[in-house]
Amino acid sequence: MLASETLVPVSSGFPASPLSPPRPQPTPAYDEGGKVLTDAELPSLSAGEASGLMRSGHLTAQRYVLSLLSHINQRDSRIQAWVFLDAKAAMNQAKALDDLAPEQRGPLHGVPVGIKDIVAVKGMPTRYGSAIHENDGPAPADAAIVSILRSAGAIILGKTVTTEFAATSRGGSCRNPRDLSRTPGGSSSGSAAAVADGHVPVAVGTQTGGSMIRPGSFTGTFALKPTWGALSTEGVGRFSISCDTLGFYTRNIDDLSLLSEIVHISSGSRNIPSPLMPSSCRVALLKSPMWPKAGPGTRGAWEQANTLLQQAGATVIDIELPKVFNRCYAWREMIVAAEARAAFLPRYIQAKEQLHPSIRKYMESKEHTSGEAVCEAYDCVSQLRSQWDKIAGEFDFVLTPSVPDEAPVGLEWTGSSAFCTLWTVLHVPALNVPGLEGNSGLPIGLTVTGPRSADRRILEAGRFVGKLFEDA
Repeated sequence: MLASETLVPVSSGFPASPLSPPRPQPTPAYDEGGKVLTDAELPSLSAGEASGLMRSGHLTAQRYVLSLLSHINQRDSRIQAWVFLDAKAAMNQAKALDDLAPEQRGPLHGVPVGIKDIVAVKGMPTRYGSAIHENDGPAPADAAIVSILRSAGAIILGKTVTTEFAATSRGGSCRNPRDLSRTPGGSSSGSAAAVADGHVPVAVGTQTGGSMIRPGSFTGTFALKPTWGALSTEGVGRFSISCDTLGFYTRNIDDLSLLSEIVHISSGSRNIPSPLMPSSCRVALLKSPMWPKAGPGTRGAWEQANTLLQQAGATVIDIELPKVFNRCYAWREMIVAAEARAAFLPRYIQAKEQLHPSIRKYMESKEHTSGEAVCEAYDCVSQLRSQWDKIAGEFDFVLTPSVPDEAPVGLEWTGSSAFCTLWTVLHVPALNVPGLEGNSGLPIGLTVTGPRSADRRILEAGRFVGKLFEDA
């Protein structure tokens, strides 16, 4: 049954009474070719497809939202991607959007979106995956990213599962839709799982280490971590101010391109032709200093990608980073630890016994790095950012691993971010491109990256790579 009350916490289950307001009579939905779409087909629509149908009057927002809520009710008792749904508010939003004249309908008209539960949504609680906030009331205002999405016509469906303050690798109850015995990754686990399982076509996540890219790889979704600072983090729970980055999950590259336009992600001066022509394409293959951690699934996907790129006619060049980049991992740990200590100190004072030990350690460790060493880490990483821009600028794009292997079995641990942290602290755009598989037949993604502010260029490269993987 569908949830009937506003502010419905998923953990308490869905009430058995009908949705309020009463369920409208189904309005026939058609694709652009005139084919009637069934309720079962609607959850597979992309954001662009669904919004296009709703803007043209082929589909109502109310019908679309009802179909997704029904799908969630059937699936989420197993996936557990959501911590909070507001079905009544979603239907009210849908009705208001259906009443708009066609010329008033935005690019995300009627598209339901999931929001990671460290991001404020007006009228919904923000629990941060923490017992400290389990009784908090609804937020008084939207985070900046939520406000932008609403202005484009999006419907905020609810809040998705996160690890505690998006700061631990301890898993929860959220499961990978591709294999329920495995983690979907963390800390944006709920957002990735919700998109992968067809609950919503778009979800918002964040990355401080690897929390966009890793779940994208594990669940087989496109995951974009833009250039640091491209999206405002106003209204988002803080972990590390130098690394926290908002991003998006979708099931295709077109939706990421649409979102990039809506949120005004800059293309900078590093554009490439659209579409990317394989015969003139220069691709750098970078195993990264973490390559010894790569398992058989990632090694197999790496070789397959290399072969596909060469067969397509691209010039493929293996590169290695200067040895100084190896120190970036230790510098990143110093920076994050110092910033996390500042971010979590108020909650430590408030209720330290309710914090996971991995968070308490930032305040309790007797081996704090000196202020001078942290300043040196800031300075050294800053210098490497411009050096990376020059290296990556020699190529149309750089391809690098997303994860060590397929999603690990079990829910206790969300997996390793080893292949992701470098790109996060360097502030560069990173895009997980799905389509390849590991030895168990589960997704293995690879990351397309490049210089800072080359986000649009990275998306076009992701389109090219994704098509190669899809056709393989």
